[in-house]
Amino acid sequence: MVRAENENGRPILLLWVPDTITTMSKNKSKKQPTLTEAGAKKAAGKKSGKGKGKNAKKNQPNITPVAENRKAKFRYEILDSVECGMMLMGSEVKSMREGKLSLDEAHIRVTNGELWLVGSDIAHYNNAGMWNHDPRRPRKLLVHAKEFDKFAGRAFERGLTLIPLRVYFSERGLAKCVMGLVKGKKLHDKRETIKKRESDRGLQRAMRRK
Repeated sequence: MVRAENENGRPILLLWVPDTITTMSKNKSKKQPTLTEAGAKKAAGKKSGKGKGKNAKKNQPNITPVAENRKAKFRYEILDSVECGMMLMGSEVKSMREGKLSLDEAHIRVTNGELWLVGSDIAHYNNAGMWNHDPRRPRKLLVHAKEFDKFAGRAFERGLTLIPLRVYFSERGLAKCVMGLVKGKKLHDKRETIKKRESDRGLQRAMRRK
């Protein structure tokens, strides 16, 4: 603070402002530092990584299971498998969407250069009326010529056969059957399968207790 006089001789007060205040104000007015190139790339990588995770989940096929041949793994050794299309009636499709399909006694037969699903049981659809289907009728399976030659040719080899492993509806709503080329297990192989299954069940029970 400094004392002084005006033109009329009256005293007045003058305030002195230190330089530190102006320096602080200048520092505050400065812009915040921006991200470096490395930081920007890292942030962009995190965003892209999150997007990839969501896209990976979206890209997973959305299928609707209908039935599975549970006895197949116990009775047979599965050598190879392929996806087949199915020729079905409307009432069969509607019944399958309700899960009314059994593959327990089903097998696949090669007849006149075609594949047929024999012995499967699709229950009647309640609302079909007089247009209902025969529950155990043979149903034609569709595969490419190359796959047909590969599987049908080996099906005539000694000890090999074709069976349905599972049936499901694809993401597009089409009925699909997974056909397996299998070899019958011997008695000791079946015993080993039983032992392994019992062992797995014991481990699962132990894990649940913990």
